[in-house]
Amino acid sequence: MFNIFVLATTNQNKVREFQHGATTAAVELKSLADFSPLPPVIEDGADFDENAYKKALHYARVLGLPAIADDSGLEVEALGGAPGVRSARYAGESATDEDNCALLLKNLENIQNRRAAFVCVVSIAVPSGPALTYEARCEGTILTKPRGAGGFGYDPLFYFEPLQKSFAELDIDQKNRVSHRGKVLSEINSEWEKIRKWTEVRLMEAAPPKPDHDQFMDNDWS
Repeated sequence: MFNIFVLATTNQNKVREFQHGATTAAVELKSLADFSPLPPVIEDGADFDENAYKKALHYARVLGLPAIADDSGLEVEALGGAPGVRSARYAGESATDEDNCALLLKNLENIQNRRAAFVCVVSIAVPSGPALTYEARCEGTILTKPRGAGGFGYDPLFYFEPLQKSFAELDIDQKNRVSHRGKVLSEINSEWEKIRKWTEVRLMEAAPPKPDHDQFMDNDWS
């Protein structure tokens, strides 16, 4: 069981990105879709780090397995870091990617400074509480209209100058090499063996002691 990790998401785009980078690792990655309906976690953290840890710990305790959760989003300089932790809900709790992108463009009308960054924090937690944290950023600018048909979220609006393309114009290999999540995954993938050993030690530390069978010899089972 020490090689099983649960991706604390039902977002199949994120699942594909994680699994794509872990193909050479001696670990088995499951997602929440592999389990029965589970109690949700409220993402009310003040920053990406807090939300990622809260999600990872919640599902690690519910499932009794090491859990991996990420919180990521877009920070736009001219908007004071917004959408930030509310990136997925920028235009409302039931907002679609298109709704969020439309609101972002509206809020940036007539604004010249369009510098932005995608931020990703990944937390790997065990049920007893300890966690590992990984973080990365990708700098770019916000376009005035969507470009590209790939990706998800704000990808069609996020322009990456070194490749002169929006994230939605990149294939998954290109995106994984330069994106915020791709950078985090690259670091995690280079450390899977250390991560696996770390979680094994943490899980063994939290395991209850083996019972002393001598104490049951005189039990009255009547």
